[in-house]
Amino acid sequence: MAVLSSQVRKSQIHGFSFHVALRWLPVAFLIVGIIALAPASASAQSSLPKRVNIGTNPSGTLYYGLTSGVAATLSEYAPFKAEPAPYSGSSTFLPLLNEGRELDFGMNNGVDMAMAYRGPDKLKIGGRNPFTHTPNARLVVRGGAMTVAFHVRKSSNIHHVKELKGRKVAGEYPAHAAVWYNGYGSLASCGMDWADVNVVPVPAVNDGIDALKDGRVEAAIHAVGSAKVREADAAIGVRMISICDDAASRQRLREAVPGYSAGSWKAGSTVGATEDVSAASYDVYINTHKNMSDEVVYEVVKALWNGQKTLFSKSPHLKRWTSDRFASADVTLPYHPGAIKFYKEKGVWTEEMTKAQKQLLSLTGQ
Repeated sequence: MAVLSSQVRKSQIHGFSFHVALRWLPVAFLIVGIIALAPASASAQSSLPKRVNIGTNPSGTLYYGLTSGVAATLSEYAPFKAEPAPYSGSSTFLPLLNEGRELDFGMNNGVDMAMAYRGPDKLKIGGRNPFTHTPNARLVVRGGAMTVAFHVRKSSNIHHVKELKGRKVAGEYPAHAAVWYNGYGSLASCGMDWADVNVVPVPAVNDGIDALKDGRVEAAIHAVGSAKVREADAAIGVRMISICDDAASRQRLREAVPGYSAGSWKAGSTVGATEDVSAASYDVYINTHKNMSDEVVYEVVKALWNGQKTLFSKSPHLKRWTSDRFASADVTLPYHPGAIKFYKEKGVWTEEMTKAQKQLLSLTGQ
């Protein structure tokens, strides 16, 4: 008993048992491992911003509505919040996006981005390119198609774009260059251009509809079904007028503005569609700049991919933003690496897309 008592005393120092310690050693190693991993996880999470913004057009435009829906979806499904950042037009905010200054993302159409990305020296449409060279822009998501149309008062005797010749039409749009191309393409479908109408200068797209409401113009262009068009319809009653849409007309539209096509709306399907109407249509993009974090872009695409149901609920126009459209070889801007990573993981990135990516990067020597 004396020997046993001595052994017990040797194995205990101030109440500490080495036998007990040995039994708890694996648990201790596990705890140390968890602690070692914790800083890395915390660091990864801290590398993500708390909030991102998306450059877009003014409140009341369709782009603002689309951007608000995208931002709401990101806020729900991404590990950060998102909010729209309205500017007078893409001409205004693309230089900021290119520099990664003030803006994280932007919503623009594919035609604008082709001209901005390649620059005025390399690409002109309609003899002009008013966009600042934006070689740092990168594509995140190709969204749904958007349609624009000339609108007139419901009481007007104008029923077709070809009847706009010599009429007062809102135009120029110096703060909103995309709208100039909307009108240029629509007129071209009927073999016309801006010189065939009596242009009344306005700064941006909403100003054109205001001019229509005030009686200063007889026609103004705007996105089909936008909040601004609904506002004008409630005030004065408006009606969409159709572009020319036979085979030759569609070809003229495509040649005038590469990336445009003819979309159609059935009578009663949207505000101002009092009869079946054809109108110019084109893709909408979510863009960023090349220095944006791969992880942030990855999370944006992931959120829009996984949040499709929520995205569709935000606007009827966002129902066209199906995930099968996100990655495409038929785009005018190279994709951001963070987006490509996600598309590869989903198995939707193809060899054709890789070739298109290399070709687009080569256009600006990258």
